[in-house]
Amino acid sequence: MAEAKLSAAFRSAHADPHPMANPGYGKRSAPDQHPRTNHDFAHLPPREAAIAAYIDRLPDGADISVKTLAKHLPYGQCALRTALNNLQRAGHLRRGREHLADSGSQRWITRTWFTRTARDDDWWAAFTKGDVPEPRAEPQRPTRSRAHILLAALGRTAPALSLSEAECAQLAPLLTEWFARGATDDAVLRALTNGLPTPVHSPAALVRSRLTTKLPSEPATRPPLRILECADCGIPGRPEALPGGLCGACRGERAPARPNTPLPASAVHARAAEIRAAMVPRREKALV
Repeated sequence: MAEAKLSAAFRSAHADPHPMANPGYGKRSAPDQHPRTNHDFAHLPPREAAIAAYIDRLPDGADISVKTLAKHLPYGQCALRTALNNLQRAGHLRRGREHLADSGSQRWITRTWFTRTARDDDWWAAFTKGDVPEPRAEPQRPTRSRAHILLAALGRTAPALSLSEAECAQLAPLLTEWFARGATDDAVLRALTNGLPTPVHSPAALVRSRLTTKLPSEPATRPPLRILECADCGIPGRPEALPGGLCGACRGERAPARPNTPLPASAVHARAAEIRAAMVPRREKALV
C-alpha cells in the first residue's frame, strides 16, 4: 500500500514539479550521508518511509512545509505533521536556525536539515557546532579549468608572459590553489604582471616563481552558528536539551524548580542570545 502511494506521489511530482521555497529556506541536506540505496528507510513504518524517500529525492531548497507536501503526497496535513515528527525522532530530520559566519548579516535563517542516513542526538549536537564535515561540491569537468583559461589569456594583459598550452597545463594546479584560497582573477593578474623585469627570459619560470612565492595565506574560516528547535513548540535550545528533537515540556517533563541564587553572567548572556534568536521574524516556518 505504501509503495503504491509513493509511486502515485512520484507520478504527481513528475507532472507537477515540486516548488522551491523562498531563497534561504526549504530543505537542506545534512553532510556526510551514505550513498543512496533501495533500503535507506526500511526501518521506518510504511508511511514514514514513503515520505522520507520522497523528501530525500527533492533538491536542496525545495519547499518541504506540511502545506506544500500535502499537495504533492497522498497524505493529509495532520498525517504529514505526525510523520515528519516521527522522522525527526528517528534522526532523519532536524529543525533550527543558522547564522552564516562572515556573511556580514545579523539575520538568522530558518533551516530544515534532512539526512537519509539516520543520526543520533550526539551527531546532531556535533553538527550544530560545525564539527561534522560539510558536503563537498560536485566535481566539475570543464574542457579547460578556470586556472588554465586565465594562464592562456595572460599574454593579452602582459605579452611578455605568453605561455604555451603545455606550460598552462603544468602551471594550472598552482593557480588553482590561489582560487581555493579566495583569490580573484584581478588579484592573480596583479600578482603576476606588476613590476615585470625587462626582458623576461623565461615566462613560465617567472609565473611559476610568483605563483609559489606570492601564494595568499589560507583564510581563517569560522563554522556557521546553528540552533536547533523543538519540533512541537519551536523553542530554541541546546542539542542536549532536545533529545529526539523535543524539549522537556513537550516530552511531558516537569520544569525544575527555579534556583534562589542568581545565575552567572555567562548563563544570562547565553539565554539572552537564544531569546533574541527566537524573536527574529520569520517569513515562513519550515515545517508547521
